Amino acid sequence: MTTGLNAHLLLVEDEPKVATFIKKGLQTQAYTVEAALTGEEGKQLFDTTAFDLVILDVNLPDISGLELAEYIRSKNAKVPILMLTALDTTADKLLGFEAGADDYLAKPFDFLELLARLKALLRRSAPAEEVGRVMRVADLELDLHERVARRRGQTIELTAREFALLEYLMRNAGRVVSRVDIAEQVWDIGFDTGTNVIDVYVSYLRAKIDKDSPTKLIHTLIGMGYVLKEK
Repeated sequence: MTTGLNAHLLLVEDEPKVATFIKKGLQTQAYTVEAALTGEEGKQLFDTTAFDLVILDVNLPDISGLELAEYIRSKNAKVPILMLTALDTTADKLLGFEAGADDYLAKPFDFLELLARLKALLRRSAPAEEVGRVMRVADLELDLHERVARRRGQTIELTAREFALLEYLMRNAGRVVSRVDIAEQVWDIGFDTGTNVIDVYVSYLRAKIDKDSPTKLIHTLIGMGYVLKEK
């Protein structure tokens, strides 16, 4: 996987003018871009070409962007997906993340912000060999090479976003991290900290990590944030 400039990107955007604007702009930054105007065309391109990142509009004329995101994620658990949409409510973002998106950019957007988000996603999806090791807190371990979590030897299925959130909490084990910290480090720049998306995802993660264990590791400090530690 290419993690910087020269990365191979798939753009699925049904508005020709927007697609042309994004494609030309990214090409000036040395990215290789293949564009599709429909979900089916995007699916065919994805099935026949190896991409480093997918930029995906939610509102497509045939299959929805959410369906396409789920399809892409079923075929490739690691390729970053950035969703573009005019829908910007918390519920819309949650649907996108649940479908497999790694980041979410509302239209209209600044092209420089799009570039920044792409670079952050590509950097975060660097091959595991570059950072490969197992992180451990109590009986919880996070395998950065295999991209899986385990507790008491049992594998825990995580979405890409849940994995990123758990990795951040484990890297800061024992330290309280605020919602702003999480927004900046896990959701990247420009995240709307006024939404409850972070609280929802911490709840998702807590249900998977702590639900069946007598020892709880993810703790809420009211008015401060969250901490992962063994009491």
